[in-house]
Amino acid sequence: MSLLVIGTVAFDAIETPFGKTDKIIGGAATYASMSASYFKKNINLVSVVGEDFPEEAIAMMQNRGIDTRGLQIKKGEKTFFWARKYHEDMNSRDTLDTQLNVLSTFDPIIPDEYQDCEFLMLGNLMPSIQMSVLQRLKKRPKLVVMDTMNFWMEIALNDLLKMISMVDVLTINDAEARQLTGEYSLVKAARKVLTMGPKYLIIKKGEHGALLFHGNNVFYAPALPLEDVFDPTGAGDTFAGGFIGHLHNSGDISFEAMKRGVIYGSAMASFCVEKFGLERIVSLTDSEVDERVQQFIDLVQFDITLV
Repeated sequence: MSLLVIGTVAFDAIETPFGKTDKIIGGAATYASMSASYFKKNINLVSVVGEDFPEEAIAMMQNRGIDTRGLQIKKGEKTFFWARKYHEDMNSRDTLDTQLNVLSTFDPIIPDEYQDCEFLMLGNLMPSIQMSVLQRLKKRPKLVVMDTMNFWMEIALNDLLKMISMVDVLTINDAEARQLTGEYSLVKAARKVLTMGPKYLIIKKGEHGALLFHGNNVFYAPALPLEDVFDPTGAGDTFAGGFIGHLHNSGDISFEAMKRGVIYGSAMASFCVEKFGLERIVSLTDSEVDERVQQFIDLVQFDITLV
């Protein structure tokens, strides 16, 4: 039983009120696969980088049990690069530079060794690329999870809606849920999204937690109050990696299992924001993950007697 992660492996340059970085390793697939690796190995990665991508970064992923045979390395070309600056609230940001480079011609090739995947994480990419991945798999995975963003709602809505109808779980943030549906109420927005095809919807609310919707069922996981938030980059992808990583480990895709997955995803995302880039995720221990999950449990668990 394997997990296949599709998405970007990239360079980021980040500026927040707490500091700035030069080029560091980032990308949706990087964050998601690294996060998922804390729950179970046997993770397969499909992405593309340029010749400028450092070998030690690939070794870092391999050391976490991530199979990189599906990572294309384009000779003589450069890796996707995105520079951004976050505002004081750490929720809004300005894009300073975007260089698509190898991403502009990315054609995901699925190695034969990856065809047995039971769990598929489609990281944020052009919907037509996400669709090509599903079409190239000989057998539909047990669970297909998809992330997307407002940009594709603006320039590729028809393809996006077709793609949404083909997945089991959609993950978007609150602003994207409102944009996609035209509804301000997230409950109403969720109802509309679920009529588009997915069985489950996760709405990420950043520092305000995450909501999981399935039929008439709703589950809310709060965000852990943190003393220091240095960099929100990759938090959503880290959340998605923790979520599907837990499901991959358990093999259970029931609503109850997904509720637990949301907690694990939230725990992993809370680590991500504590340092710049992948710095905190790379250095985690299993005991730290367990302790952080317990903090979430303690945060929401209480006894009450109705009188």
